[in-house]
Amino acid sequence: MESECVSVLPRVCEVLAASGRSLPDDTSLEKLLDWFTALTDAGVSLLETCPCLLKFISTVVNHSTPDPSILAFILKLTGLIAANEDNFQVLQESPVLDLVFDAQHWQGSGLWEDPSVRVGWLWGLRTMLQHSKALSFFVQAEFIEPLLQLQTDASLFVASAANQMLAHILISCQPVSSAGCKGVYYKEDRRTGTDREHLTATVETDKDGSAFIMAISEYFKKLLVPKDASQLHHSQQVLKLLALLLAQTSPPLQEKLLLTVTDSLEELVTTNYSQLTLPLMDVILAAHSCGSDGSVPDQRIAHLLSFMLNTRKPADLILAAAAFLHSGYKDHVHRAQSSRVLLLPLDIVTGLNLLGTNILDEHRFSMMEQLGIKTSCVTMICVSLTNIPQIAQTAPDLLPCPLGLIVSAVISLLRLCSGNSSSSSAGCLKVSRNVTGSGKVQKCALEALLALSNSSEAQVMLVEVFSLLIHYLDNPDCDPTVLQKAYQVLVKWISVCTDLSAITDQLRKDLIQVVRKRACDIRWEVRDSTVEFLGHLAGVHACQTSAEEVCSVSEALLGGCCFSTPLLKDALQDPESYVRASSISSLAQTLAHSWHQGAALTQEQAEIVTQLLEILSQDTEGFARRAVVQYFTTWLSSCSSPTFTCSLLMQSVCSVLSLGSADLDWEVKVYTLDLAGLLIDQAFSGYHSYTKVLETQPHPYALMSTQTYTVHAHTETHTEHVESDLVSVLNSLGEQGVISALLCGLFDCDRPVALKACRLLIRLRDIVCPPSLSAQDASVALATDNGVTCELSGRGWAQEIRNILRDKNQSGTGTTEQRPFQGTDMVDSEGCGEAAMEHVRAGSHTVRVNVCEVLRSLDLDEKLEMLTQSSDHIHNSPLSLLQDILTASITYTHPNSEPGQEVIVDCY
Repeated sequence: MESECVSVLPRVCEVLAASGRSLPDDTSLEKLLDWFTALTDAGVSLLETCPCLLKFISTVVNHSTPDPSILAFILKLTGLIAANEDNFQVLQESPVLDLVFDAQHWQGSGLWEDPSVRVGWLWGLRTMLQHSKALSFFVQAEFIEPLLQLQTDASLFVASAANQMLAHILISCQPVSSAGCKGVYYKEDRRTGTDREHLTATVETDKDGSAFIMAISEYFKKLLVPKDASQLHHSQQVLKLLALLLAQTSPPLQEKLLLTVTDSLEELVTTNYSQLTLPLMDVILAAHSCGSDGSVPDQRIAHLLSFMLNTRKPADLILAAAAFLHSGYKDHVHRAQSSRVLLLPLDIVTGLNLLGTNILDEHRFSMMEQLGIKTSCVTMICVSLTNIPQIAQTAPDLLPCPLGLIVSAVISLLRLCSGNSSSSSAGCLKVSRNVTGSGKVQKCALEALLALSNSSEAQVMLVEVFSLLIHYLDNPDCDPTVLQKAYQVLVKWISVCTDLSAITDQLRKDLIQVVRKRACDIRWEVRDSTVEFLGHLAGVHACQTSAEEVCSVSEALLGGCCFSTPLLKDALQDPESYVRASSISSLAQTLAHSWHQGAALTQEQAEIVTQLLEILSQDTEGFARRAVVQYFTTWLSSCSSPTFTCSLLMQSVCSVLSLGSADLDWEVKVYTLDLAGLLIDQAFSGYHSYTKVLETQPHPYALMSTQTYTVHAHTETHTEHVESDLVSVLNSLGEQGVISALLCGLFDCDRPVALKACRLLIRLRDIVCPPSLSAQDASVALATDNGVTCELSGRGWAQEIRNILRDKNQSGTGTTEQRPFQGTDMVDSEGCGEAAMEHVRAGSHTVRVNVCEVLRSLDLDEKLEMLTQSSDHIHNSPLSLLQDILTASITYTHPNSEPGQEVIVDCY
């Protein structure tokens, strides 16, 4: 602990003890507690290092009306200190420990009504219970009863903390020899064998632990079964606690708990309280999991599970079946039963016989009644559809029908939702009306159809699904979110079914017509989904349209770029920025195929480039500008040799780097640096061996491309080739604007931008001017130093670089044989006076600087270390926190000293 903190802490304790009310920033107490916790974890004894804490605790608990937040802090701090046995002994010898955790005392003073105090009491006791002395104190002080009362507290935060604490204590009371014991007292890495043996004997024979377990058992018997509806909340909390305990305790204790509560569980499942269905299933499933080794009453638990899946009310039956499927248990009998239960609503609504001979007649009538009520119908159908992915993963022999019939049922349901009543049997018309036009059911059904695309029947059902989705896309009443989901399902099914020969010409025409219509929809969300669909379709792999013909999916269904590109080009003018951004991304996906093939650009594609550069320079929304930069990054990465393939691309890249690095949106600047990084990678792509060795060898120039540098006998030729290549590559990067973009980003006010630029500059520096060179490579470095310059404009970041170079030279660290600045005006480190700077600011002149000189002078490694640190390393310090608390205390002691001035505590 820092000595400054130790000296300031007593004054902070005085302020907190005397304040009488909480600080303006309550989180200061949490931060202070975090600091104390970190010290404790590091092995620091708080009472030895900070003796003032004992007086602080005593002062607060003896205060007539302490502030609830301060009291809660004291409860937590005391528990943290008492987790150490020696400190526990000190606190127990003083009267402070009994008084701090005296719940009756705080109830009498009215402070117990504050939930933060109750949470602090629980948190402090749980933290303290790290040794047997603390458990003895807990039981002897009769804290079991208030802990049990808090299990059903009105505050969910308090009840949850109480559940966690009770589980913590009960797990701690387990015999240490039990398999899977998770007791907190027995940490192998902190105790000697003698200590473990002593604690084992203590806990296994400890009457306190036995008394605690007995009290818990009685508690479960008393509150597990509600006497009336008013006690449902209590039963819910108890069930949550029981599920938690069964999941975390070891087999002997699990068995003891189950033997205690099984009778109550059997009584509880017959009550048919819907509110208890899910927590009851959690308990039964946890017990079902415990029974895998035969140490618990398997038959009774299996009976409970069967009861939940057979005799509950329809809505509860659906929830219970869904809970079992999501549990993932490989119980074939109950998995098959759950699948049948979840398919029953689809069976009834669509009129398809999904259940075969096992129709669950005992549930059909009651479920039809529930499905006749619109709210319950929508809920039950949605639960059924949501679990279709789990049903689809069930072994075929456990399903009541083929998976293809389930696909047909989902398709029929989607038709019903769109108003096609002919898809339902006559006896279910009343039920089918409840799902007509329901966007919620439509989205759930489309999600189910998405999951069913992986079934073996997908190819057979493709045409039917294709027709249905086109109908949805053409429906003017469809919600935009439903249309978006329909597009996603269409892409997924097409991508799975590589043979599209079954798709008729009419279906293709219908798709083209509906996409063209939706691209002009009045709702921007629909237009956005449509242009996204075109991009996603272009990204699908090649497909087969006939016995021999293979082509892209977009070409097979829409005619390829001839259809998509004009639509996307028009969308670049869309009034909504989201649509513009999506159209740009989709254009990149659509044209990527031709870029890969190196095809010549069309006039239309050249016009698109012009439009994109206009968007980058003029669009008021960042979404579209980000997409533009990513478009050129995709284009560049798709070309194997862009310099020779497309001059327009390389010309455009210069503009993109210039505009993007000056953008006001930090994400645009980051994407611009991604583009710059890609250019660097491509520029040095011939140096694979060099790049690989760079990380492991101090002399990276020793190896570059294997083709050029495997012959070590011709040293002169080798060096000349390196000089020529490296200077040429660096000059090319400078002309493209890569180096200027990196330098601009390095001084950006947005840390992600500066951090990325710094890393790229370090990579570039390590390639062209590493800190140490072998004698053989000295001429290479000299040639690079003398031959590569870049241009600095009159912007602020360029001025900062000039200042750094001037300071380096003036301090004697710069080179004396060459000037860092070269240009038509002979502007050097001494010549950057006011007149010259005024010319630069006016845009009349630019300054050229040596690249290697700049890279060496910028202290990039130090800059990287600073950028990788968050701002917390300055502000998030214990001393800063303590000083903030003292500063805030001025408001309390002198509230009128500075009118209008508010003291704000630093929230780091």
